[in-house]
Amino acid sequence: MRLTYKNPRELATAVKDLVDSYLDGVMEYEVLEERLKKLVASNMERVYKDGIMSLKIANVLGEERVNIVNRIIKEQE
Repeated sequence: MRLTYKNPRELATAVKDLVDSYLDGVMEYEVLEERLKKLVASNMERVYKDGIMSLKIANVLGEERVNIVNRIIKEQE
């Protein structure tokens, strides 16, 4: 799994694929949590701007996935 992305759409697609794997039952929550934390930590300035998820990424993810990602990242803090 790549950790750094320069293109917001590729980053959003990677996050979307991770969350979809969890929602489809392919991945356990703990694995999703670990991978998502690493991915967001490596791309924090691209994912969150002033504590709010980037609009480009949020539009690709959709509301349900955004809520899952935000919940995991808030647990980390």
